[in-house]
Amino acid sequence: MLLKLYMQFLRFGAFTFGGGWSIVAQMKEIYVNRDKVITDEELLDITSIGRSLPGTMIGNIAMFFGHRMAGFLGGLACMFGMITVPMIVLIMITTFYTAFQNNLWVASAMRGVRTAVAPVILYALMGMVRSAFKFPPCYVIAAGMFVLYFFLKVSPITLVIIGAILGLAVCEYYERRSHDAAA
Repeated sequence: MLLKLYMQFLRFGAFTFGGGWSIVAQMKEIYVNRDKVITDEELLDITSIGRSLPGTMIGNIAMFFGHRMAGFLGGLACMFGMITVPMIVLIMITTFYTAFQNNLWVASAMRGVRTAVAPVILYALMGMVRSAFKFPPCYVIAAGMFVLYFFLKVSPITLVIIGAILGLAVCEYYERRSHDAAA
């Protein structure tokens, strides 16, 4: 199991261009759609926690998912699988940086990679939005968080705390409402 997790995340690490969101799209395709080992909601939870904790989103998600699948060693297997290829590429790039720095072909290839990453990220985001907005007030909360972050520059830590409190309140309300309707 540990070797399988390492190899899957090694593959993710080799093809995760554009930041942490592209790993979410790959994980959704494999673990939610194909293998069905987690649900969209669980992937959203893993992503939310990974994004909220200190450190890199990709490392946090890999560790959290691996821990969920195979304990602490599973987390390490996923995390090390995720960083192996980027670490090798970084070592090569830093070693030969001056040769790559002004190379037109390398710069053009990177622009192409960036444009290909956008639809992958959008795909992952669309699936997560459907999972995140389980109740109608979630749309209002998300809009409020957007305003607080982009226009009022409220700290992401504060937004996570506010989101957790509001999420608890909304879920409690709907749980009581369904309980009362069943009674």
